[in-house]
Amino acid sequence: MSISMLARSITESPTLKLNEEARKLRERGEDVIHLGIGEPKNKAPITAILAAAAKLSSGDIKYAPSDGSPSLKKAIIRYTEDNYGRLVAPENVVISAGAKYSLFNLFYSLLNPQDEVIILAPYWVSYPEIVRMVNGVPVIVTPEDGTFHPRFEDIENSVTSFTKVIILNSPNNPSGIIYKESFIAEIVDFCERKGIYLIMDDIYHKLVFDHKVVIPAYRYTQNDIENTHIITINGVSKLYGMTGFRVGWVITNRKLAAVLNNIQAQTESCTSIVMQAAAEGALTGMQSVVEELRLTIENNRNVVMQELKTFNGVRVIPPDGTFYCLPDFRAYSNNSVELADFLLRKALVVTVPGKEFGMEGHIRLSFAGSIKDIISGIERIKWALDPNAPNEIYIGDRKLVRDWL
Repeated sequence: MSISMLARSITESPTLKLNEEARKLRERGEDVIHLGIGEPKNKAPITAILAAAAKLSSGDIKYAPSDGSPSLKKAIIRYTEDNYGRLVAPENVVISAGAKYSLFNLFYSLLNPQDEVIILAPYWVSYPEIVRMVNGVPVIVTPEDGTFHPRFEDIENSVTSFTKVIILNSPNNPSGIIYKESFIAEIVDFCERKGIYLIMDDIYHKLVFDHKVVIPAYRYTQNDIENTHIITINGVSKLYGMTGFRVGWVITNRKLAAVLNNIQAQTESCTSIVMQAAAEGALTGMQSVVEELRLTIENNRNVVMQELKTFNGVRVIPPDGTFYCLPDFRAYSNNSVELADFLLRKALVVTVPGKEFGMEGHIRLSFAGSIKDIISGIERIKWALDPNAPNEIYIGDRKLVRDWL
């Protein structure tokens, strides 16, 4: 079989790979704790379920417009006005099968071969790979001061004549930090002046803690939606815990939106009308479900921080939002891939190697699950790595004895 060089160059998704390994272990009866997946455990909002059920019951399940159903667009327009302070038109909205697919379509539309995209480390694992999939060049900017917050001057120094896009994700997956308002203001001003597209991945923008608020990038530009270089991506996966529904959207100028629409018409045809109905139900239903999820996740964050404090040698910056943290485990290993594999084999705990996020020596822990899993998972990690932890542990009904320290 002959596979294209481009396809061979794309690495396997580490999170999906770990999910599959965990699934196989569970099928064998192993008591696996999953601290790797970014998936809230809440049920989908009842308004989303009822809206999808009503659409199914009608039996009228046909094609939708390739850029999204008019009624879901209307809900997204209202969401954008309420949360971003911008009134957009239906022609500014393009709905896709998930925010990840929205991002792929954007890069496909914007990048010529060898065009560069500036990506800030730590970054979501798929950013560099999607850029490579459309023959672009990812340019990674990494903080040098031990924090997860880059400096504007480092970004400015990384810009070349090939720079087409800067992408920001705040709150950030995997670190959970929120970028400073002054930093966002500088980036917006810079991109507007230089004609560089600024993609704001806002998929976690309401999952924030300690009364913090994510300020929309639009606040820092005087340009209207047709003339700004700001592009916004969002969706229902994280805020509503609807990861399996696969509905996301892009807010951009009409010209680029028409290009995105054309691409989708030739690829996915349209996003499932049933899933769009569910997304509409979530956006137009009671928004208390988002606050309930946020409070649950914030409490989980507090628990995971407390548990990590008892762990010798581990340093962690408390996350401002999302449901991830990115503790530094270099006191135990500089190879995060080997470390994550070791923790899965020995402690039956799924984590994600920091190397995949541009932060070697760290591992990403998700606290989207239950308090029980968080406490038990970190206890197992301590048992596997910390010589000061008890030498024995029960996993399920089995007593395990540590014999490698």
